[in-house]
Amino acid sequence: MYLGVDNLEIQEYLKILSKDYPKFLEPYLKTEEMKRLRGISMVSASEHTKLLETKYFHTRYEHSIGVALIIWNFTKDKKQTLAGLFHDISTPSFSHVIDYLHGDYKKQETTEGLTKLFIENSVEIMQLLKKDNIKLEEVIDYKLYPIADNDSPRLSADRLEYTLSDGLVTQDAFTLESIDRIYSDLIILKNEDGIEEIGFKTQKIAEEYVERASKMWRLFSGNFENNVIMQFWTDILRKMFKEGYITEEDLYKYSEKEIVKKIKECSNKEIQNAYKIFANASKITRTNKKIENQYCITLKIKVRYTNPLVKNEIGGAKRISEISSKGRQIIEEIRNFKESSKYACLDLNLESTIK
Repeated sequence: MYLGVDNLEIQEYLKILSKDYPKFLEPYLKTEEMKRLRGISMVSASEHTKLLETKYFHTRYEHSIGVALIIWNFTKDKKQTLAGLFHDISTPSFSHVIDYLHGDYKKQETTEGLTKLFIENSVEIMQLLKKDNIKLEEVIDYKLYPIADNDSPRLSADRLEYTLSDGLVTQDAFTLESIDRIYSDLIILKNEDGIEEIGFKTQKIAEEYVERASKMWRLFSGNFENNVIMQFWTDILRKMFKEGYITEEDLYKYSEKEIVKKIKECSNKEIQNAYKIFANASKITRTNKKIENQYCITLKIKVRYTNPLVKNEIGGAKRISEISSKGRQIIEEIRNFKESSKYACLDLNLESTIK
């Protein structure tokens, strides 16, 4: 087991991110607050439906470690590394579904304000921080550190990690070999504002990254399959809340698998049946006209893409879109991507059951 991770492919992936083993992370990973993230999916809890294929259950815990390792690799700074490790510590089961529940489809930042609360309420973590002589305010907001997080479409540890690992797990957009090659080309550059940012040494590798990453961007930037999954979880959980089977607070107490078990075993047979149809669905219907008595949704959500820096010959850096027609075309296609149909529908009637 490597850093508390069981999956062998993810272990090998994490080893790529930092050849230097950050042993100081181990006690933090053993805290209950971090271990809780092992029950939360990185990919919209899509493991419970056939609408989006996944190789295995990929978790927020693994993502958090990945972000921390990328930061450590480039900074060797404990404070920044721990801020990256903790950035998802307040994420509930079903992750961004909580954003949907609160109407935050585009920014998807509903839970970020809870990070401080989770850390300061953890006796274990606070003791570890004290031992390492690190102040609470130095690790509660990874946005303080531009290598950890920055504004899209710039490349940060967080944005880089979920693109690589989600692509490894869902689309085969990335392989361990391609990740190793791409990651080896990354360096720290200064962007247009004179701020440090992760970028590429060579244009060719930057183009490969953008091309491979675009598969993930399409999947999570307006693709109807992903939207249906997210909205279905939102609606069925809202119904479970309304009927008293679970509470919103339970999303922080139970893993996704435990909550799915509650859905499957609740006394409302209509909810059970709706979930069963969703779980076995392998395709959606795209249409410009809403189909009566079917579950039809239309949403515009957060667009995900990056426009990374590439080092130039005189020591500066330019965005890939500025120096590469190939990179520019891929990015523009993602920015302007829009489903050709207005609605995505599943063949089940949730009007009376969930709405």
